[in-house]
Amino acid sequence: MEIRTVGVVGLGNMGLGMAATLATAGFTVLGHDISPARRLAAEAAGVSFRATLAEVLRGADALVFSLPYARDVAAVVTAPGGLLERRDRKVVVIDTSTSDPGTSRRLAARLAEAGHGLLDAPVSGGPSGAAEGSLTMMIGGEEADLALVQPVVAALSAKAVHVGPSGAGNIAKLVNNMLVAAHLITTGEAMRLSEAAGLPAEAVLKVVNAATGRSAISEVMLPRWVLPGSFDSGFSAGLMRKDVGLAAELARETGTTLPLSTAVARLWAESPIADTEDFTRMADHRSAKESRHG
Repeated sequence: MEIRTVGVVGLGNMGLGMAATLATAGFTVLGHDISPARRLAAEAAGVSFRATLAEVLRGADALVFSLPYARDVAAVVTAPGGLLERRDRKVVVIDTSTSDPGTSRRLAARLAEAGHGLLDAPVSGGPSGAAEGSLTMMIGGEEADLALVQPVVAALSAKAVHVGPSGAGNIAKLVNNMLVAAHLITTGEAMRLSEAAGLPAEAVLKVVNAATGRSAISEVMLPRWVLPGSFDSGFSAGLMRKDVGLAAELARETGTTLPLSTAVARLWAESPIADTEDFTRMADHRSAKESRHG
């Protein structure tokens, strides 16, 4: 089934970038956000903003969700007069939100009963990756559903990995973000130690990034957002707290003991960094922030 029209629900930092990328790739893009203020930005990006969610859910050949919480995804999937009532064609939802695996599996089952599909397809790459179509997507769900929306996935991503059945994409994303959350803390502390011993962070970072201690935090985030003090990656501390909490919940559900990750979750929960601030502040090593990590 050919996909000409893609609906994007959630036009925040990530969703708007993905919508613009799809428009550039030649798709007709219908967009919706709970904030009408997103209309101007959407239309400037070539996206047809629709005032009601139902217009997008009923008018698209495929859907992309970019929403903050699992409850938001569930609300959109089950919205009255929406997707569950469509019978004109099969519609596959590409849910790029970071959600919990259980919710993804339940929603996928509901959509399958209605003749549709859902891929839990959280992404890595930030707003710049969304705008450039260079995201990494970790995808859970049916292979047949992925095949149906492959042109959409290809437009959005530089790398898309089908990691397993429904829920697998979110498991992979939670594992990834648990590592990111830890790396932000450990890298920030390493830089603080180096400066306390008399070696500037800029100098030691050259060594770390040429040796085995490197990570995306040291190679990308510190040079781009932490050392300059801009802290404007586009991903909030509140969303990372949510992801760390979901990872901790998954550990409890599976009976997995994770001592270091438990400490990381506690540090994120207790940090004075506001939810609205950028998540890269967790790696700020400067003396004014010395008490930030406890």
